[in-house]
Amino acid sequence: MEMLKYGSHNEYFERGLLMEILSERLLLRPYNDNDLDFLESLLTNPNIVRYIGNGHTRDEEGVKKFLDWIYYTYSLNANYGLKLILEKGSNKRIGHAGLVPQIINGKEEIEIGYWISQEYWGRGFATEAARGLKNYGKNKLQIGKMIALIQKDNSASQKVAKKIGMRLEKEIILDGKDVFVYYC
Repeated sequence: MEMLKYGSHNEYFERGLLMEILSERLLLRPYNDNDLDFLESLLTNPNIVRYIGNGHTRDEEGVKKFLDWIYYTYSLNANYGLKLILEKGSNKRIGHAGLVPQIINGKEEIEIGYWISQEYWGRGFATEAARGLKNYGKNKLQIGKMIALIQKDNSASQKVAKKIGMRLEKEIILDGKDVFVYYC
């Protein structure tokens, strides 16, 4: 991914942000406090969170805690954490994606995670974002293995994982849900 300078919007990112070119149609940039409304639109939509974690929407406090968790992942490693997906040209926020540290069965893993706003479903954005993250993780960060955690009934995300060359490794129980672990 090519890196572009992006101006900061709040004290947390006083050092400035990098905008990353993810693909021909997509840019990634870190969240800032001005994006809370967009994050809320994702976390309060039952269709979007249906296959995320416990599948429950979040209230205002839950949304703020989720944003704090995103900021925390940035503090661990600037390359990690969920970042906004912007459509090039319009700069519309269409979802978020990132390389997310996870602990699975006591082992640290890096997950390729992606959520797309419902109005942008079916346009190939999830596949494009996941492929860009896979390439960035493998080629720039030299990550040997990455995973995708996909609930058993989430056939759309399973298709995305397969399209980018991931393979099913195993099935686990996570937050009381049957989850497939794909890897590349």
